[in-house]
Amino acid sequence: MFVIRNIGVLCTLEPSGSDLLGRMEHAALVAADDLVTWLGPEKDLPAIPPGTPQVDARGGAVLPGLVEAHTHLVFAGNRVKDYARRSRGATYAEIAAEGGGIVTTVRATRTATEAELVDLALPRLHTLLHHGVTTCEVKSGYGLTLADELKILRAVRVLGAMQSVELVPTFLGAHTVPPEFLENPDRYIDVVCGEMLPQVEEGKLAKFADVFVEKGAFTPAQARRVAEAARRHGLGIKLHVDQLSSGGGAELAAELGAASADHLDHASAAGIDALKKSGTVAVLLPTAQVFLGHRETAPGRALLDAGVPVAVSTDFNPGSSPCSHLPLAGTLAV
Repeated sequence: MFVIRNIGVLCTLEPSGSDLLGRMEHAALVAADDLVTWLGPEKDLPAIPPGTPQVDARGGAVLPGLVEAHTHLVFAGNRVKDYARRSRGATYAEIAAEGGGIVTTVRATRTATEAELVDLALPRLHTLLHHGVTTCEVKSGYGLTLADELKILRAVRVLGAMQSVELVPTFLGAHTVPPEFLENPDRYIDVVCGEMLPQVEEGKLAKFADVFVEKGAFTPAQARRVAEAARRHGLGIKLHVDQLSSGGGAELAAELGAASADHLDHASAAGIDALKKSGTVAVLLPTAQVFLGHRETAPGRALLDAGVPVAVSTDFNPGSSPCSHLPLAGTLAV
């Protein structure tokens, strides 16, 4: 049990009349067993047992921690060359076809040790916490071999024990087709389903599995294979869909009962309707649209008007969204 006192403004985020933040001034808060048990004006604070830990907010604001729902936090190297090429007009697809993009980060991450990946990611987590993030999803996907994908997920586990941001690990072995499988992507899906996922389950290294469904990445049929295998191994499903083109990704996420459909820049009206019926969360990533120079924006207002639950994330990664400022992503979404 603990108490936070001397709160200048407490924001419950439960709308009250015209106040969308649910603000309460000169407040206090009591918590026990990971639950808020009381909040209200400090003058009404109930009797607290002697010795209960107390935090003095010193007149500051107190609000719920932010949830960062889509990041690629653990990686080595950088993609400065990709950024320079985009500034000269090259597209994401063109850069990837020429050997840049995700594969650039894969090469650097494969050469890094687990300890080096932890050291690189730790200050990124400190930045997220500074911006108010207290829960963060972290994907693998920059290894694309059994050993390297497990290495990334183990690094996530170590990071979770080292600092106060709660980490939610996601296995993204199907991020892109690695160079050694370009001639046979289905064989790589065999590896993801038959070799990687069993090891992820055995090590209890992830809570979700994700697939990048896009031209130049993986097909809906391949995504179904990964999703079915992931479920057999006890993982929830997330999908990167409809980012660069309209490929029925939202409909696929709904069909698979995915926890989330992420990006959705080119989601169709039928896809929005399918998401509403499935209850799948639409995760919008406006910083990626800005960094990639895309004119298209995700149909956020249409999703909300249809009753689809919507979340906003930074998509923090070294290439298409090197931004870990979740409040900025929220501003861009608005």
